[in-house]
Amino acid sequence: MTTVSVVGCGNMGGALVAGLAMTDDYDVTAIDLDPDALAAVADDADRTTDDIAAAREADIVVLAVKPKAVDAVLEDLDLRGDQSLVTIAAGVPRAYVADRTDATVVRIMPNLAAESGDMAAAATETGITDEVREMLDAVGEFAEIDEDHMDISTAVNGSGPAFAFYLIDAVKQAGIDGGLDPEQAETLAAQTFKGAAETVLNDERSVSELIDAVCSPNGTTIEGMEVLWDSDADQAVIEAVAAAEERSRELSTQFQDE
Repeated sequence: MTTVSVVGCGNMGGALVAGLAMTDDYDVTAIDLDPDALAAVADDADRTTDDIAAAREADIVVLAVKPKAVDAVLEDLDLRGDQSLVTIAAGVPRAYVADRTDATVVRIMPNLAAESGDMAAAATETGITDEVREMLDAVGEFAEIDEDHMDISTAVNGSGPAFAFYLIDAVKQAGIDGGLDPEQAETLAAQTFKGAAETVLNDERSVSELIDAVCSPNGTTIEGMEVLWDSDADQAVIEAVAAAEERSRELSTQFQDE
């Protein structure tokens, strides 16, 4: 069984704890100074503690703290050379962390769907080990990327869930406007997006080909697609991703200058 310590049990750290708890392959220690954060993950973690020294006993340590807390945590995090340190601190370069620990460091950008085993994550090609690959596989899908692409990954799969929630809510509202009650509309909208995503992942056809497959001539779907094709909806989404990417670059500047 692989032992994992998650340092920082906020939204993302907590999601990883919950996702790993769904498997029988991981023994998880949750570490945080905030008793409320530990209480929130107590049902999923094998143990909780405010003692960061516990991380030294883990095979994999996940650094799930805010960027501004990275320096302070690394000062107290005394790891061995045979451990893997997985950092998810947005904007903090892998090398910045690697210079401050003996552990092998890999930088990842996951998302909150780790909680249900549906995470999308990017991981740096440098520093990743088979043990870390197996852990990421346990909570979703991941892609190994050059770290130069981490800012766009942060925007696509890190910020992307919020953009998807926004679109789901729009489709839900259309259902409500058409007479469905809110619960019915939310179920249908959310499950439709979930099913569409699964189709994209599992079907060999391109997204454009899948759209064509749903759009029967003179049917209902193509009428709706004509509205979208005539709008700037796609450009608005592209601009939202670009804005998130730019913010990721801004966050990393303070660490790159050191």
